[in-house]
Amino acid sequence: MNAHVDQQKASPLFEGGEAFFDYLQNERRLSVLTLQSYRRDLQKVMSYCHEQKIDGWQRLDVHHVRGLVAQLHRRGLGGRSLQRLLSALRTLFNYLLREGVVKNNPVQGVSAPKTPRKLPKTLDVDQLSQLLKSDETDLLAIRDRTMMELIYSSGLRLAELAGLDINDIDRRDAVVRITGKGSKTRVVPVGKHALAALARWLKCRAELVSSDNLALFVGKSGRRLGHRAIQLRLREWAVRHGLPEALHPHMLRHSFASHMLESSGDLRVVQELLGHADISTTQIYTHLDFQHLAKVYDQAHPRARKRSTSEPDED
Repeated sequence: MNAHVDQQKASPLFEGGEAFFDYLQNERRLSVLTLQSYRRDLQKVMSYCHEQKIDGWQRLDVHHVRGLVAQLHRRGLGGRSLQRLLSALRTLFNYLLREGVVKNNPVQGVSAPKTPRKLPKTLDVDQLSQLLKSDETDLLAIRDRTMMELIYSSGLRLAELAGLDINDIDRRDAVVRITGKGSKTRVVPVGKHALAALARWLKCRAELVSSDNLALFVGKSGRRLGHRAIQLRLREWAVRHGLPEALHPHMLRHSFASHMLESSGDLRVVQELLGHADISTTQIYTHLDFQHLAKVYDQAHPRARKRSTSEPDED
């Protein structure tokens, strides 16, 4: 297994491969995380090419691509991961076509096996109130609560939260400017509880950093908090406050989306707030909303209540 991973890391890309990454970075302006994801997926393709003795992009045909998908699926790669890999490979071949390296795109028409979409886990309003109700004076606890308030208030992704600078938040207008996927910027509202937590944190933050440090969330060292550090702090916080499940940043984002949709019913607004390019991504929250409605219906509608065992059967 390790040898397989080492082979992936060591496999150089065929002609045009490295120029493709320059294109993604400079023309498409994709994030570092997205570039890393592209490279990991293309290394899987390279590993397959070496196994099949394919020595160039021009030699890769649609049958090979289907064989690659089948092999990776047998090895346990899920449908969503395979879709992402095919998307990366499709984008690569579109670039190679533009550059005249290849004459066709063998990925067109190849699809990944469908994987049942799991509904994201959310917290209900009472759980969130329990989580965010804190009178702690510890500096890191004040910071952690501010991070959670911001995610839940504005629907931030983990990377968006970690990348925030102090000048990204306009407290007077109660908005935050977010740089999301694909370096796209959106401006979303910030709620009063998040603003209050933020004001408290900024006073504490001044004790940790110099005036030229713009990172909004920092650790004791004064350096910007990384993704992993944020994830670990939220898990610790959840355990400390007795939540039944492990807490991660996306759970707060999912809770934001679900609660917004329950209250407003406006899918387009939720799409804009979340920064989804495609509304089909946002539509998963309609399933969560329906679950909520069905639960209320079952509890409230006289004809929906479960019949007691003493009621006679109808003829």
